[in-house]
Amino acid sequence: MQGLTGKPPIHGETLETLTAALKEHGEKPFRARQILEWLYKKRAATADEMTNLSKPLRAWLAETYEFAPTARLGAKTSSDVTDKFLLRLQDKSLIETVIIRAPQEGVGQDRSRKTVCISTQVGCAYGCKFCASGLAGWKRDLSAGEIVHQLIQVCRQEDPLTPRASDEIASFDNIVVMGMGEPLANYDNLLRALGIVNADWGLNLGARRITVSTSGLAPQIERLSQEPLGLRLAISLHGATDEVRQQIMPVNRKYPLEKLLPAAKTFADRHGRMITLEFILIREINDSMEQARALTKIARDLHAHVNLIPYNKVEGLPWVRPEIPRQDAFANVLREGRVSVTIRREKGHDINAACGQLRLQTEMAEGTIAPVPAKARA
Repeated sequence: MQGLTGKPPIHGETLETLTAALKEHGEKPFRARQILEWLYKKRAATADEMTNLSKPLRAWLAETYEFAPTARLGAKTSSDVTDKFLLRLQDKSLIETVIIRAPQEGVGQDRSRKTVCISTQVGCAYGCKFCASGLAGWKRDLSAGEIVHQLIQVCRQEDPLTPRASDEIASFDNIVVMGMGEPLANYDNLLRALGIVNADWGLNLGARRITVSTSGLAPQIERLSQEPLGLRLAISLHGATDEVRQQIMPVNRKYPLEKLLPAAKTFADRHGRMITLEFILIREINDSMEQARALTKIARDLHAHVNLIPYNKVEGLPWVRPEIPRQDAFANVLREGRVSVTIRREKGHDINAACGQLRLQTEMAEGTIAPVPAKARA
């Protein structure tokens, strides 16, 4: 993807592709590693900062590549110290990136564990009924460089706040690909971006620290199981039967549980890792004890961990979360069935941290999209 400048983002280049481009330009191959070190270890924001390169090479880099494919339009910090970035792309589209902090006992906030939630598309085409990301539809896929640059934006904020950043390349601990969009619908750009994040010349983040979430694209899950990069997988299940799942997830029509669950099993068996089943609890939709028992069976068959997420209210949508006793009763059914389960109490509710809310509100305020009709939200 090229922005308004007509130049591809340099953060989408791999060691191999950058070496080839430099060779074609008449430069020595070792220059590629020097450039990547400037980008990822020294956080260079422009070619001019790369002072051990010749002026002609720096000029060529500036003319050839976009160094700022995302611009931080704004940020919000919640009372639980969840940060949401609103980023503007070169074509003026908006995306969101979220930092979720988990303070460690006995240490200060600067040493808290940080998980970064990144986006892979502008909007979403899959239309999950509880999600703000798809309310205005799908606009386009993000390029690999736009995906990676979200993490550079995080590093530039977090580096001064993270003592260990001087010893490690990334100033965060984990990545979850759970932001705007369906990651596996942007498969090639996603895998290229995560390869850059994982590489020793990139952000050098281990594959076990990267979780890809999907609404259930069974063929792509099977394809992902064949990849050498051992990523973690989370499946947005949200319904333990086709009847319930189909009410809130249109993707279930194409990939019902009879197709989705075998694909998940294939991934789990080939990678030898526990997958996660994400389950948003919505009152009087999927919070019954019958659903809990059906979910218990699925989780045990897959040897999966279940992450229960009480619904995070989205303005204009009719859904509400169950009361805490109902949430706990649901979780207890799984525990009694010997399933690993956690309840993820809300993060960032006071800053609209659910996927797509801030972007949607900003675009409606700016008049770039019309208010979403009520009938489209129901």
